[in-house]
Amino acid sequence: MAFLRKEGTATTVAVEGPSARLSLAYIWVAYIAFGLAALAGMVQGMVRGGLMELPSWTNYYQILTAHGVLMALIFTTFFIIGFLYSGVAKTTGGALHRTARGYGWSGWVLMVVGTGMAVVTILMNEASVLYTFYAPLKAHPVFYIGTALVVVGSWLAGIGIFSSYRSWKRLNKGKTSPLFVFMAVTTYVMWIIATIPVAIEVLFQLIPWSLGWTSTINIMLSRTLFWFFGHPLVYFWLMPAYIAWYVCVPRVIGGHIFSDSLARLAFICLLIFSIPVGFHHQLMEPGISPGWKMIHVILTLIVVIPSLMTAFSMFATFEIAGRKKGGVGLFGWFKKMPWTDVRFFAPFVGMLFFIPGGAGGIINASNQLNAVVHNTIWVTGHFHITVGAAVALTFFGVSYWLIPVLTGRKLTPTANRMGMVQTVFWAVGMFLMSLAMHTMGLQGAPRRTSYTTYMDNATAVGWMDYQRVMAFGGGLLFVAAVLLILILLYLTFYAPKGHTEYPIAEPETEQQAPAILERWTVWVGVVTVLIVLAYGYPILEQIQHQAPGSPPFRTW
Repeated sequence: MAFLRKEGTATTVAVEGPSARLSLAYIWVAYIAFGLAALAGMVQGMVRGGLMELPSWTNYYQILTAHGVLMALIFTTFFIIGFLYSGVAKTTGGALHRTARGYGWSGWVLMVVGTGMAVVTILMNEASVLYTFYAPLKAHPVFYIGTALVVVGSWLAGIGIFSSYRSWKRLNKGKTSPLFVFMAVTTYVMWIIATIPVAIEVLFQLIPWSLGWTSTINIMLSRTLFWFFGHPLVYFWLMPAYIAWYVCVPRVIGGHIFSDSLARLAFICLLIFSIPVGFHHQLMEPGISPGWKMIHVILTLIVVIPSLMTAFSMFATFEIAGRKKGGVGLFGWFKKMPWTDVRFFAPFVGMLFFIPGGAGGIINASNQLNAVVHNTIWVTGHFHITVGAAVALTFFGVSYWLIPVLTGRKLTPTANRMGMVQTVFWAVGMFLMSLAMHTMGLQGAPRRTSYTTYMDNATAVGWMDYQRVMAFGGGLLFVAAVLLILILLYLTFYAPKGHTEYPIAEPETEQQAPAILERWTVWVGVVTVLIVLAYGYPILEQIQHQAPGSPPFRTW
């Protein structure tokens, strides 16, 4: 039964039992993957820093692949689905209907099976190809089939969210959908569109090639299809974090959503502009003409606009809430924020990390500046302060209240304090590691390499101190990861039973969002047109005038 409780004039509906179990199943698979990935990342950092050597039965690139796949693909995807399911259930009455849960569990099973297949091949050292599946490096077919199952499983989970949305709209004709639901649907529309090309790459290129059915592969086409997916993947990570910032954090601080319409418009802009931008990851590749690269760079820079809208909205929310609590002066409202509440503190620190992360993204997307940092460890540092800090810290902050909601327990003061410590450890570790990475990148240190002095080359020797700082930061991150897992285990099984609020904020003022924002045929149509314009001719050229295909390579 849905749990109902009156709070002032609002009615709080907890997530109903079967729906809660579904969300919890996704979230705990995410954190199992997170724990393994954190261990692999710590080992990787120690090796790169020259502080340890790997045993003979494993290698650096095997550890790197495990870290990338488990952290960037498995942890994020499972957590996002679990979070979105919980929020959709919460804002549509407390329970997902049976059809939605059926799709959710089917997707979970398929994703778990696919994850298992991928992990086994990595452990057998049959897939040390990094998480980007970059041809001509070839993995075992089981690895590609497993990752394909993960994608297909995520599609099934998405159908469950669409089903809940459609059911709510049918029962509430003419009404604007809850903001959380709208954002969840937008996120999944983007995800499904973006994953179609990588599914085509895996199904029609990588699997036949890895099975030996074809002797060569069109590398340029393969990489284009991957990066069609690769940059929207970043927004698939970011948009759920934005959902938490827009919808949940205002409630945590006792405030309101600054503007419901602005939030929806920001998500529509992310949907439109986050997909046709993949060539900015291929600026240094010769098989794409400069004109097409420039189109993608322009579209990439436009994505800054919804991010700036989000920053404006969040700090407006903070200031309004702070001033209502008595904050005076230019920054008096800042002191009124609940700095000792990990539900706010962790996401806020993530927001701060996203400022340099966004600036680094502009550098990466700039043709001339990208030539300086391309394939250096700068890119790895940028990746970590966006996904590893802005996104991950937000997910941690959400987990501290979401798991008690789903398990019917309380976030105790002790768990909150330990969460604050964990957040500080993670933030300091990420700051040190990413700062060292950015510095080394500007000095030319390559990414994706194990420890080496390049025969005591003076330039490479100059990187060693930074590599040790990077390793120390990685050690702090591992400590923070272990602490996080312990806290979440406590909140799942041992915390006192009780009610924890699922924080869903209401708009500052009553407003009706423009109906055009929910006309999905319009927005999917706009996205389709942009995709055809940005990708149609280049992909056709890559198919019709391809360079000689490459045979598979195995370097491990």
